[in-house]
Amino acid sequence: MSDRDPFSEIERAFDMLGEQFGVDMGSVPVDVVDEDDAFVVHADLPGYDSEDIDVQLVEERELTISATASQEQESSDGQYVQRERRQQSMSRSVRLPEAVDEEGTTASYDNGVLTVRLAKVVHSEDDDGTDIPVN
Repeated sequence: MSDRDPFSEIERAFDMLGEQFGVDMGSVPVDVVDEDDAFVVHADLPGYDSEDIDVQLVEERELTISATASQEQESSDGQYVQRERRQQSMSRSVRLPEAVDEEGTTASYDNGVLTVRLAKVVHSEDDDGTDIPVN
């Protein structure tokens, strides 16, 4: 009888494939689109409910997306009881090229895709910055 765990070998094979193709299996794949007045982030999160997803904006430039879900199934057949649990979590932080307006941010989740729209901070043409006196 062998002491080898076939499930850990399968997991190791997936990790190796992920490394080979540059994909982190625990990371959320995202697309970031610049639409002139806003950034739109599309994140693939299949198998989650909207209640499982947490979206945070940190310091007007970093978007953090995380999702955690657990499912439990129980089946009974005579005297044998089988119980299966699955927990899955993913996260991703995206540094945005420009600051965004916290008030102009919206998020929606449809068919496994999270869409976050982040309005850019509007700078007036008269805004030449702030003068800082040098002592």
